Amino acid sequence: MSQALLEIKDMHLHYDKIHALKGINLSVNPGEIVTILGANGAGKTSTLKAISGILPTSSGNILFDGKVIQNLAAHKIVGRGIAQSPEGRMVFPDLTVKENLEMGAYLRKDIDQIKDDLNYMTSLFPKLKERSKQLAGTLSGGEQQMLAIARAYMSSPTLLLLDEPSLGIAPILVQNIFNAILEINKKGMTVLLVEQNAYQALKIAHRGYVLETGEITIEGKSDILLNDPRVREAYLGH
Repeated sequence: MSQALLEIKDMHLHYDKIHALKGINLSVNPGEIVTILGANGAGKTSTLKAISGILPTSSGNILFDGKVIQNLAAHKIVGRGIAQSPEGRMVFPDLTVKENLEMGAYLRKDIDQIKDDLNYMTSLFPKLKERSKQLAGTLSGGEQQMLAIARAYMSSPTLLLLDEPSLGIAPILVQNIFNAILEINKKGMTVLLVEQNAYQALKIAHRGYVLETGEITIEGKSDILLNDPRVREAYLGH
C-alpha cells in the first residue's frame, strides 16, 4: 500500500485552557477525497488550521509526504503543496476576481501552467470568467465560495483543504460546488473536506471521519458511514 499523503498522529491542540483536539489520528491517501464531519465546535476547523500551520499544536505529529510539518510557518506549508479554502471564504474584497486568482499563484513561477490552471478554473466556474474584472467583495456568497476554492487551486497544491464549502450558499449552487470538487479530484488532486452537509460530503468522499468534541468517534468508507445508524441519526436527519 502506498504511503499516506497526510498523516495526523495523536494530535492535541489547546486554545488557552480549552482542550480543542484530544489525540486525533487520521490519514489521507493520494487521490482520495476524505471528509471530516461533525457539529459546530467539534474541532473540524481547528484540525484544518493545524494542518495549514495557522494554529500551533500542543503535541502529536502532522506528516505530509512523510515529512513532519506541524512547526512550519503557514507560507512554507503552502510551498510544500497544501492549500486551504477557508471557512467564510476570506476572498480579498478590494481586489478583482482575476487578481484574487493570481494571488493564489503567488509562489509559482510556471507562467504557462498558471495560465492553463486559470483557464481550467474559469471553465469549471464560468461565473468567475464573467466577473473577472469585478471586485470580489461584490460577488454573491456562492460566487465568493467558487472564488475561494479556485484561488486555493491556483497554488497548484498536492492536497486541497476545503472548510465548509456549502455553508450559507443557495441550494442550487451547493450542487455545482460539490460537482466541481469531484472534477478537481478526478484530475488527480487529493482533497480533505470539512463539511456540515454530511449527505453531500459522503456522496462524493471515499472515506470519512466523525469528530465529536475534539475526538474522532467513527471512521470508515463513505458508503458504510451513510448507512451507519449513529451517523444517520446525528447528521443525516433520519
